[in-house]
Amino acid sequence: MKLIVDDNIELEITSQKFAPQLFEIIDRNRKGFSEFLSWVEQIQSIDNITEYLKNSEQFNKEKKEISFIILFNKEAVGRIGIHHINLQNRLGAIGYWLDKAYEGKGIITKSCIKLINYGFQEANLNRIEIKACVTNYKSQAIPTRLNFKKEGILRQAELVNDEFIDLYIYSVLRQEWRIKAVND
Repeated sequence: MKLIVDDNIELEITSQKFAPQLFEIIDRNRKGFSEFLSWVEQIQSIDNITEYLKNSEQFNKEKKEISFIILFNKEAVGRIGIHHINLQNRLGAIGYWLDKAYEGKGIITKSCIKLINYGFQEANLNRIEIKACVTNYKSQAIPTRLNFKKEGILRQAELVNDEFIDLYIYSVLRQEWRIKAVND
């Protein structure tokens, strides 16, 4: 499955075929990614990322997540997905990461819009959350820009680099979300 975001950006369903490109991105951005992402140190080889992607493919099949590789001009530049899907309560949480070389081009914002539209229209979700470390200002800018409601702080909610970090939690409900075009 592919979601076309715009002329340059596509979201392609997670696949192990992207392991070499994603490993290169993680390795190149290791220092910056590991500041906020707990799994980075576990990805030390292409075999590690291949196993990670294999698990993601299985989660996609089981409808536990809807995850994609972000392609910019046909090149893998990051990942995005709706994770921790709870079908009973029709909610999920968006997570994303992007090669630093591609920051500032609106890739994550546009990809989030496409994914949120998909989540509400196709996956029948009612609530979508984004969590961001209280010191990750770039990540916080996305839900703010998309008019998510900032609900509060999840205290010591994630273990990163042997330290518990606080996360802001943002959400948007189906009834609040006007289906947006990527270039709105």
